[in-house]
Amino acid sequence: MAGTAKDAMVRTAIDLLARRGYQGTSFAEVIEGSGAPRGSIYHHFPAGKDELVAASVARAGHRAVQALDAIEGQPAPKVVDAYMDMWRAILVGSDLTAGCSVLAVTVSSADLDLVSQTGAVFRAWRERMTEVLTAGGMHRGDAVGFSALLVAASEGAVVLSRAEGSLTAFDAVASQLRAEAWRLTRPPSQVPNRPR
Repeated sequence: MAGTAKDAMVRTAIDLLARRGYQGTSFAEVIEGSGAPRGSIYHHFPAGKDELVAASVARAGHRAVQALDAIEGQPAPKVVDAYMDMWRAILVGSDLTAGCSVLAVTVSSADLDLVSQTGAVFRAWRERMTEVLTAGGMHRGDAVGFSALLVAASEGAVVLSRAEGSLTAFDAVASQLRAEAWRLTRPPSQVPNRPR
């Protein structure tokens, strides 16, 4: 699908959703931003805006899983750094105006099917993150909880940075997450009272 009008529309919608949310993303802006022919949007998305948003959520979710695939095998603290660096790059590249398109749909769409789809994406991120952290030396039981913490904290850190117009809170959260990942991957003899 790379290079097609449909692909361009999905990429544009992801960016608009990340910046403006569900309500602020219109077909007209997607057409303008993607350069796609006006008639092609209903050709590719005959069910309308929600079909385009659903495709965008699926694509954004898949891209994040691919990013996790690329860092599998790294020590858990480096996994945290790479994951947070991905979000930091989005913030910096957008001058703190873009965040997570999946979160944006979750909080701004009233469509229960779309919200359910975003829930499935977040679940897939947590499950894949658990696998990657376990491969990086974290005890599986710890990785399950830490994956939820990492996804939730990164999303919150992105929101804080956008709201405050600063990376200060984001960098503080990233530092705390890295320290916790390091603590959870130390040899068991160095972690007092760690459940096995």
